[in-house]
Amino acid sequence: MSSLTYTKYELLRSVRNKRVFIFSLAFPLAFYYLLAGTQRHNHNFGGSSTVHTGLFAPQYYMVGLLAFGTMVAAMSGGAAIAADRGVGWNRQLRLTPLSARDYFRAKLATSFTLVAASIVLLYLSGTLLGVRLDATQWLKMTGLVLIALIPWAALGIALGHLLTVDAMGPAMGGGTSIFAFLGGTWFPLTGGGGFVAFCKLLPTFWLVQAGHVGLPGQSGNPWGVEGWLVIAAWSVAMSAFAVWAYRRDTKRV
Repeated sequence: MSSLTYTKYELLRSVRNKRVFIFSLAFPLAFYYLLAGTQRHNHNFGGSSTVHTGLFAPQYYMVGLLAFGTMVAAMSGGAAIAADRGVGWNRQLRLTPLSARDYFRAKLATSFTLVAASIVLLYLSGTLLGVRLDATQWLKMTGLVLIALIPWAALGIALGHLLTVDAMGPAMGGGTSIFAFLGGTWFPLTGGGGFVAFCKLLPTFWLVQAGHVGLPGQSGNPWGVEGWLVIAAWSVAMSAFAVWAYRRDTKRV
């Protein structure tokens, strides 16, 4: 089986996966209109008469729900790996000319195809509700979102080699929900204190912050040194975790 053929097979398989389709595409889109539709004229989201945040509610919710949907999409490759292990398909693939590198490349290509679909749908929805950015800002925001998803794609691969297919659903749904909440998906995390300091150590916080490109007072990069260091640290840690999980799993076969 060639790499291209296997990638096409994985893409078709992901389209038929109703659970991933609902949580990565349909669920974020529906909630976006429910939450942002009623606040489409709010340019001081999370603020007050004395505190001006500069947050446009539809833009904030667009990236917040994008964070949730794309995290599920990025981890979907792990769910496919768990399914392959459950039926012994991964052992059969090792008997074909398909290399381990091409195998993971196909999983990542499938995951990021779903990520791209989620991004496009929510960007279009945001535009309909009044989000206005120039082309450079859209590109910068998209680039930061994709970079912030690297640790989630690696985590999905790791869990796919450690968990059963039945356990992957709760791990993906529950895990991403908790991290999304702590990252500020549903409400802005402002001020200081230990809780906000802890949240800033999580990759989801910076995934949500990526949507602040184009807001008043932003120079185009809402991360700064701290954001890049956090994402880099999580990417290295999750990639090492994925390599360890893969080697552990294949040694048992």
